[in-house]
Amino acid sequence: MKLPFFKSTFLLFLFMAFSCGSSSETKAKNQDTIIQKKQDSIIDDATIRVGADLSELYLPLLKNKKVGIVANQTSMLSEKKIHLVDFLMEEQVSLLKVFAPEHGFRGKADAGEVVKDGIDTKTGLPILSLYGKNKKPSPKHLEGIDIMIFDIQDVGARFYTYISTLHYMMEACAEANIPLIVLDRPNPNGHYIDGPILEKEHTSFIGMHPVPVVHGMTIGEYAQMINGQGWLNNSLKCNVTVIEMKNYSHTTEYSLPIKPSPNLPNDISISLYPSLCFFEGTIVSAGRGTGMQFQIFGAPQLPQKYFPFTFTPQANEGAKYPKFKGELCYGLDLRESRKYNTLNLEWLIEAYVAYGKKPDFFNAFFTKLAGTKKLQEQIEKGYTYRDIRATWLNDLAYYDRMRSLYLLYK
Repeated sequence: MKLPFFKSTFLLFLFMAFSCGSSSETKAKNQDTIIQKKQDSIIDDATIRVGADLSELYLPLLKNKKVGIVANQTSMLSEKKIHLVDFLMEEQVSLLKVFAPEHGFRGKADAGEVVKDGIDTKTGLPILSLYGKNKKPSPKHLEGIDIMIFDIQDVGARFYTYISTLHYMMEACAEANIPLIVLDRPNPNGHYIDGPILEKEHTSFIGMHPVPVVHGMTIGEYAQMINGQGWLNNSLKCNVTVIEMKNYSHTTEYSLPIKPSPNLPNDISISLYPSLCFFEGTIVSAGRGTGMQFQIFGAPQLPQKYFPFTFTPQANEGAKYPKFKGELCYGLDLRESRKYNTLNLEWLIEAYVAYGKKPDFFNAFFTKLAGTKKLQEQIEKGYTYRDIRATWLNDLAYYDRMRSLYLLYK
């Protein structure tokens, strides 16, 4: 039945009005979507995406595989705000074992404290220590594992032991024919190289390779250098896949979202760590047992006239038995320091001179940290910082050429 003319005209008008309104709303929504996508793109272009965030690249490699992982408290997906172990469990990856470096899986143990095997209370996974009886996993530890993941935040100093753990895990995986995936992360001290090159006779777990104190490489680049330079036992090669970061270069500013170990609580301590760690091989405290670790230094024996900042170390997380526990120390507060592009040895030299140049200023650990006996000898002979650094320059130039072969972020 046909509608009267005026009714049909009215309905047509309503239909057209509704259609125009819907079209306008749709266009507006589409425009909002385009703007949001552009904003997301701008954020993506500016934000560092660490290897762990790029799950689309490594999850396919884990499909139908039994997986082991080297991880600690820094092994987080920054975008999803979830620990990598928990994320892999959610993705139904067949995780068999967690391997823990110095300071343990949750990062609570003291520097140098033996880390014991255990069970992760959250996931029920077995945790095997790589900082106790075994610094290198045994063939039995690797039984049943098809592929290994390494995801730990490094800070770019030779004596920071995570690169030694990387070496031993690469060696064990090479011997067992197990591929290794390195999820790369920024090096907060990756913008420079400096310090004496380690000499072979002073090799230890706090220095395994002939590199300077500040090596200027990400953990993924370092893995490639270990392979490429034939540093594994019997010149073995580990089958390494590096999941490279997005939006990162060696000059990119990066603030670590999680402290990499108990005594590196912030960006200042991480920047000062390569310079102040030398005090660990002397009578001077680098601030362990305070809330200012590797941001201050001092000792009861230093003269207050030249070292006016005072502090008293006490037992705390990461330092159960700090140097000079309960004693008043005189030193310097470096918390206003700038970001460094070289090592600073002037504080070390000043403290040595102020202490009276006594032979007990240095202990045996200093040579392990320096990787050479020459540095202590130069300081004792009265060399200035510039004199000392001049003796490193040829070696640093040679190392820099070698390093360039393995850089992923040029």
